[in-house]
Amino acid sequence: GLGDVYKRQLEISGVRRSNRFFFDMLDGIDSAAERGQVFHDYLAVKFVLHEWQEYRGDARRSLRNSYIRFLRGWGVDSSGVEGAVLKGWVLSRFGITPTYHRGILKHRDGEEDRRFAYDRMKGSMRTNAISQQLDLLYEFCQYELRRRWPERPTLLLFRGTNDPEEHPVLEVRAKRESCVRLNNLCSFTSDREKAWEFGSTVWQATVAAAKVVFFSELLPSSLLAGENEYLVIGGNYWVRELLF
Repeated sequence: GLGDVYKRQLEISGVRRSNRFFFDMLDGIDSAAERGQVFHDYLAVKFVLHEWQEYRGDARRSLRNSYIRFLRGWGVDSSGVEGAVLKGWVLSRFGITPTYHRGILKHRDGEEDRRFAYDRMKGSMRTNAISQQLDLLYEFCQYELRRRWPERPTLLLFRGTNDPEEHPVLEVRAKRESCVRLNNLCSFTSDREKAWEFGSTVWQATVAAAKVVFFSELLPSSLLAGENEYLVIGGNYWVRELLF
């Protein structure tokens, strides 16, 4: 049934196995905040982010090599260079094509498609193994969701948008309930009221926990500011339009 689909776990091949020591270490840490800091420190060592920082002597420049830069960049502009890299990662790992980047993507030789390819290449070139960093971010996020809320295979989330017509409607089930095609990576919030700050139309959706790549409480606030945001793998979603 549908419930079983929501309970299905996704896994990026080989990531948990090749980082078994790290995940075993997390099992012995009770504090979620401490686990978040340990995750960040583990990536800094594994991808020599700390050495890059020491070499340059500039903490801000070291962010160019860090997954943190891409999460922050997404928050500023999801159609920027960082957004292109994140969407490209979803495409390569989950096979879901992006639908929007500085414009609607037609997946032929159009201007928007060329800009997406250029931004993706530009963002990946100057970063140390960003795809592998994002692989670990996803697996850590899934670990935390299962550990914090083991009985919660789905999340009720909300998304505000000013351009609902940019999302293709695949099927209509009721007056304000339809199946829409979302971009391959998109932001939601767990705060219904906050969603209205991001658009004049707000959708409510039931999201499988397995589709969450990142949420703002995953890491200590000193690393990444944000409130109630969830970064979710997109595709086809049943959404219900809410009335203000």
